[in-house]
Amino acid sequence: MSASKSNVRTVSQITRDIKFNLNRNFSSVWVAGEISGMTRAASGHVYLTLKDKSSQISGIIWESNLMRIRFEPKNGLEVICGGDIDVYAQRGTYQLIIRSLKPQGMGELELARKQLEAKLSAEGLFDPVHKKALPRFPNHVAVVTSPAGAAIRDFLQVISRRWPRLRLTVVPVKVQGPGSAHEIATGVHLCNQFQPRPDVIVVTRGGGSAEDLWSFNEEIVVRSIFNSEIPVISGVGHETDVLLSDLVADLRALTPSEAAEKLTPSFDEVVNWLGTMRQRLVTSLVRISDQARGTVEQLANRPVLTRPLDLIQSQAIELDNLLNQMKRSADFRISQNKQYLNEYSARLNSVNPLSVLSRGYSLTQLSDGKLVTSVRQLNSGDTLTTTTNDGFFQSVVGSIIDEKMTDESDPS
Repeated sequence: MSASKSNVRTVSQITRDIKFNLNRNFSSVWVAGEISGMTRAASGHVYLTLKDKSSQISGIIWESNLMRIRFEPKNGLEVICGGDIDVYAQRGTYQLIIRSLKPQGMGELELARKQLEAKLSAEGLFDPVHKKALPRFPNHVAVVTSPAGAAIRDFLQVISRRWPRLRLTVVPVKVQGPGSAHEIATGVHLCNQFQPRPDVIVVTRGGGSAEDLWSFNEEIVVRSIFNSEIPVISGVGHETDVLLSDLVADLRALTPSEAAEKLTPSFDEVVNWLGTMRQRLVTSLVRISDQARGTVEQLANRPVLTRPLDLIQSQAIELDNLLNQMKRSADFRISQNKQYLNEYSARLNSVNPLSVLSRGYSLTQLSDGKLVTSVRQLNSGDTLTTTTNDGFFQSVVGSIIDEKMTDESDPS
């Protein structure tokens, strides 16, 4: 093969030809593989590598396409990518422009739901500790639903049968399709602004496909229910449908009709219950009345009430007896004490030095009160006080005669 001007092309020309052929022959292809090396640029575009056991291809998801993918692409995820093969001329490489993405092994919605459930569960949104109690007898209930759907008809039918006096406020919203999730979340928020506030919020719709019910799996709806200060009942779909709104709500109902049943008591059951309580109350009051009557009759037959003076007279007699006993005891004690006093007086008189004065004796004391028992206590000029039986007199010592000293000096 020889080169000539006719068959020599530039790099740009050959790259353009390759790009043309790839775009023509590999338009709208589906490629299965495992995501690896995924990064997200500041622009919002996602760059990744799609690989299998022996080969790999670069891929890119523009931000506008990424917003239409309901689950979050992650490294290691087996996917099926739909898009076009294109050439990146500056590097001379080809890449897959991904326009749609589907997980292998499960549906796109199922994977998106699992990913969001794991995320919100990690934040504690489904924790039972956050569940609010519902009132037993609600007066006002707000229902966030479509006013044209079968759900509101079923709900109202059950309410009219079970609790017809309930006040209902219907907050009309779209329950499927574009923009429905935002309307549902806004409706829940609006109910929390009502004055006066409803006792309960019911978020409900009838059954449908997973696509139809998807709005109740959207993060904006789940967070609005979690942030509601009013208890929320979620009654969406059929018995087999378990949505994220069911998990975050304070109470889950399997259907709109069950939501109405769980919300309200049965009027007939309440009337029957009140009748039973009334009968129990009457029976209890009759029993208490009978017991009180019996007690009164027993008290009325007691002697203290039938013959009240008997007790007073008995107590008066006993009091007289006690007074007599006290008088006899006092007289005996007084007589006994008089006898003791006379005996003690006689004993004291027998040893009283003044008692001898009546027999002609006297007592002489010095000026300091000391008794004179010896002339040796005296000095000439001392003043003496002499006490007799009928008085006393004073004298002054003139001379002192000590007989013992006189006897001792006498030689004979």
